[in-house]
Amino acid sequence: MKILIICTGNSCRSQMAHGFLKSFNPTLNVYSCGIKPEVKVNPYAVKVMQEVGIDIGNHLPVRVEEYINKSFDYVFTVCDIARKMCPDFTGEINNWLHVAFEDPVNYKGTLEQKLNEYRRIRDQILESFKELYNCRLLK
Repeated sequence: MKILIICTGNSCRSQMAHGFLKSFNPTLNVYSCGIKPEVKVNPYAVKVMQEVGIDIGNHLPVRVEEYINKSFDYVFTVCDIARKMCPDFTGEINNWLHVAFEDPVNYKGTLEQKLNEYRRIRDQILESFKELYNCRLLK
């Protein structure tokens, strides 16, 4: 099963979803990318994923263009910007789903408040992708 997760910067939400899917089933071929990828994965995303035992610290943001000629069983957009700006794929896409999450990067507050916002989004991503996985959509 090949799965692609697309976000704007490929530094947070898509990386969290990527990490969760691999934790559900290590045999899944999971890829993530961004419309306008950042230089590195967001350190707060890395931290809150480590809190639940998932290491995404070695992931790197990738441009969506690297995947537009490839085929996937599932493609997910996890933010509205990615959904609107996503280029046309020439590879075969069997299922295209949009599951949007707020961007915790935009949250203003103390360090602990920011981390709590990342945890909230992390938990939403976990709940959504776990439900998709358990409903046999991704098995």
